[in-house]
Amino acid sequence: MYKYNDFDAAFIQERVDQFRAQVGRRIDGSLTEDEFKPLRLMNGLYLQLHAYMLRVAIPYGTLNSAQMRQLAHIAEKWDKGYGHFTTRQNIQYNWPRLEDVPDMLQALADVGMHAIQTSGNTIRNVTADHFAGAAADEIEDPRPVAELLRQWSTDHPEFQFLPRKFKIAVTGSPNDRAVTKAHDIGLRMVRNDAGEPGFEVIVGGGLGRTPMVGKVIRDFLPREDLLPYVEAIVSVYNLLGRRDNKYKARIKITVAENGLDTYRDLVESRFQQLRSEFSGFDQELLAQIEQFFAPPGFSRKSTGGYEAARSANPAFRAWTDTNLSAHRADGYAIVSISLKAHGSTPGDATAEQMRVLANLAETYGHDELRISHEQNVIIPHVHKSDLPAIYSVLREHGLATANIGLISDIIACPGMDYCALATARSIPIAQEIAERFDELKLEHDVGPLKIKISGCINACGHHHVGHIGILGLDRDGVENYQITLGRDGTETATIGERAGPGFSADEIIPAVERLV
Repeated sequence: MYKYNDFDAAFIQERVDQFRAQVGRRIDGSLTEDEFKPLRLMNGLYLQLHAYMLRVAIPYGTLNSAQMRQLAHIAEKWDKGYGHFTTRQNIQYNWPRLEDVPDMLQALADVGMHAIQTSGNTIRNVTADHFAGAAADEIEDPRPVAELLRQWSTDHPEFQFLPRKFKIAVTGSPNDRAVTKAHDIGLRMVRNDAGEPGFEVIVGGGLGRTPMVGKVIRDFLPREDLLPYVEAIVSVYNLLGRRDNKYKARIKITVAENGLDTYRDLVESRFQQLRSEFSGFDQELLAQIEQFFAPPGFSRKSTGGYEAARSANPAFRAWTDTNLSAHRADGYAIVSISLKAHGSTPGDATAEQMRVLANLAETYGHDELRISHEQNVIIPHVHKSDLPAIYSVLREHGLATANIGLISDIIACPGMDYCALATARSIPIAQEIAERFDELKLEHDVGPLKIKISGCINACGHHHVGHIGILGLDRDGVENYQITLGRDGTETATIGERAGPGFSADEIIPAVERLV
């Protein structure tokens, strides 16, 4: 994985020092809250219902064990002992004190992490397929490209005050695990007729109050043209995007109002201008970045012990049936670790659990961890002979739930328990659904089924692309839950259809049970 160089470290340290001074001025009253707000948002700090919330970037979802341990340390020292992993492959701390935030940012900087551009009208944390570099169906590892995009977009002087926030997702596989069609820009690795790898470029996707599936603006873009082409897309949006109405400011509205053909023509024109300006330096940088993403040295050990454990232990066999995915290397598996134990808060992990995951990755997983947009943790490279030992440790710490992709593996935003924008609770609904189907012992019989819950129309829980989507709304002061049906967030993404007027909080669980 990428490691910060001297420039990266100095840049992050300067930002920490700047923000420490800004926080000091806010505390002593030199800055009002209105004056402080744009400064804190540039550093991922929100003011939520009950406290500040710090959102930390995990670029393209990749962590090592030292970084995960530091996240655990931050949770214990400056928060309430846990963190919340989000659908943007970030982690959020919901209870920091303002005076402690500079120290939290310093602790992040010490392990090559930060909270820059996790908020505000700028290019947000670049997300990627959580199986990147490991998946059997992958054309190429997309993380070097994602890192290139991260470096290019960080503090880009033209794109710090866009009409609205801007999100980019990238996948290297034909099977889309990065929800690319629900992003402002989605990049899907494909091959042309000559077998050369490049990208299908998608623009104008997004959920929220006006959900839209992204449109293909380029069927095939050579890898060497990616950065100037992405800059052309954002540059055109920066000029055309509306600033008179924040609800119509996203690129999806800009593309819809101007038409895809017109937008494409403007992008192609700008791309031709930019292409010569890059002069290949981006490819030189990409070549340097790629060296950090070489695959680990894979072992050729026997998998006999794994097969014997599957035969001897039905619980272990059930876990391997649901929580493992095909790896590109013989004898290996991708391990998805559920943060959705029945009745727990989706995406929450305690400091102790984070340390357990760090230890497992360091001992058995080539020191790599991934955070998925589905709010789970991945150890991408695990030899099958090590799986019984990993499972045993996970069981001891409440992390061995065998439900990846099943009904209780629910995506849920924090909802009205934390978020100032929410109009209904998400967490209790997710907990009750998981507990109900655990009682019924049905979810393994039903099989793969994705339930996604949002506590407001902003759709942070991706409810529009769930097999069953649940949207919490306020109806005359009463929580009401609207159901959408029949869609998904993969390469064939479509928006779910509303299934009637909605249900009260007491009625929504029985309604989901009847549907299933």
